[in-house]
Amino acid sequence: MVQTPSKPITLEEFLELAETKPASEYFDGQIIQKPMPQGQHSIIQAEIIVMLTLALKKTGIATPFPELRCTFANRSIVPDIAVFKNSRIPRTESGDIANNFTTAPDWTIEILSPAQSTTKVLKNITHCLKHGSQMGWLIDPEERSILVCQSGSELRIIDETKASLPLPEFASVIKLTVGDIFDCLR
Repeated sequence: MVQTPSKPITLEEFLELAETKPASEYFDGQIIQKPMPQGQHSIIQAEIIVMLTLALKKTGIATPFPELRCTFANRSIVPDIAVFKNSRIPRTESGDIANNFTTAPDWTIEILSPAQSTTKVLKNITHCLKHGSQMGWLIDPEERSILVCQSGSELRIIDETKASLPLPEFASVIKLTVGDIFDCLR
């Protein structure tokens, strides 16, 4: 849902607003609230978080974050899953993970909801790629397909159940297929 304020709003003003549930995102003075996740979206997100956490935590290379606000390059987005290499996670002076992330994730993963605009989600993924992300996935539960986006590469739509999914270089220890992503729906 697009919320058009009575006057244009700045990114700084947006960030001062109370958080909404589901999250709202900001771009070009517009506030766009994400749709409420439904069953398929929620289970896919939960399963991917578990798979990535188990695989990446062992390596100490990266951490997946569900619904993390990332504010950079005059946009504030909340990817369904934002994966950051551990070396790029902002930290407090005491070494704890910071609350504010002001860079693009290394890998952004979006799961399309029934009422969600594919174009809007792709704009967020391409924004991430323009600002440093290595890879973006757009998972479409209805089509049982995954659109893979990488800087300087053609978009790839992968929908064969046994097809291996491309991963960012830092996550090469993981082996995932399309079936691994969608098996949780059964």
